[in-house]
Amino acid sequence: MKQQTDTEKVTCLIIGSGPAGYTAAIYASRANLHPVLYEGMQTGGQLTTTNEVENFPGYPNGVSGTEMMEDIRKQALKFGADIREGNVTSVVLTDSVKKVVVDGKKEIEAQAVIIATGASARYLGLESERKFRGMGVSACAVCDGFFYRKQTVAVVGGGDTAVGDALYLAGIANKVYLIVRKNYLRASKVLQERVKNTPNIEILFEHVTKEVLGDDSGVTGLLLEKQGKESVQIDVTGLFLAIGHQPNTAIFKDFISLDENGYIVTEGKGSQTNVKGVFACGDVQDPIYRQAITAAASGCKAALDTERYLQSL
Repeated sequence: MKQQTDTEKVTCLIIGSGPAGYTAAIYASRANLHPVLYEGMQTGGQLTTTNEVENFPGYPNGVSGTEMMEDIRKQALKFGADIREGNVTSVVLTDSVKKVVVDGKKEIEAQAVIIATGASARYLGLESERKFRGMGVSACAVCDGFFYRKQTVAVVGGGDTAVGDALYLAGIANKVYLIVRKNYLRASKVLQERVKNTPNIEILFEHVTKEVLGDDSGVTGLLLEKQGKESVQIDVTGLFLAIGHQPNTAIFKDFISLDENGYIVTEGKGSQTNVKGVFACGDVQDPIYRQAITAAASGCKAALDTERYLQSL
């Protein structure tokens, strides 16, 4: 890391926004830790791509993901959090040194760091998929499945997550297509048996999605290709991607312990990483639940752990 003469020193630095980062900022501010938070490339995190959130406590009539993130952000600002635009581009994180560079030029040295950079859902990479994201295309069945009651939807993927999503949606939708690229499922045997025995789930083996079809109202269907030859069109109003998530941990890999899938490993039930004074919260260390409420809760834990750490210095 290039040495700079204008290094800023802060007590608590939070990297990333979203439910985890903003909640950590609320708790850290109230603990008088004077947190500085850099929002990253996607202000508000993944949730800002969700049109309607109905399962977060305190919003009985539902709320858009963007509006909810703005509410939590305002709450953090109210208690004195210093929230800034900018993307952390490199880090040096050891027990004795915690430095980050923002946007390749500004260097900050912190006594404690909270990592809340989240995880990015993997998408197919289709232009039509991007066009209808939030209008029928989703990467979270638990978040958005409720809006497809008694409709026909599709899930892409063949692993445990995809099969689990298909089973979940089968209890809501009239019909669920499970689109599997291979000629077999990678999910556990128990889940395979369940999905095969669920009457309103149809598995389409050896199919890939070539195009998402739709109009101003949103998704209306999918154009599929079987074995690279035959084109098939199915009518659906929702497409759920379940082909995995990629935790945003690339810049931390030389300093922070990651699991085999790139998620940050934390100690026990807390947020402490393998580096003293560096904590992680939200989807960046949670490959299982990936919900706004669990991310917010882990942000609270990270701030409390940070407060205790700083008090021990």
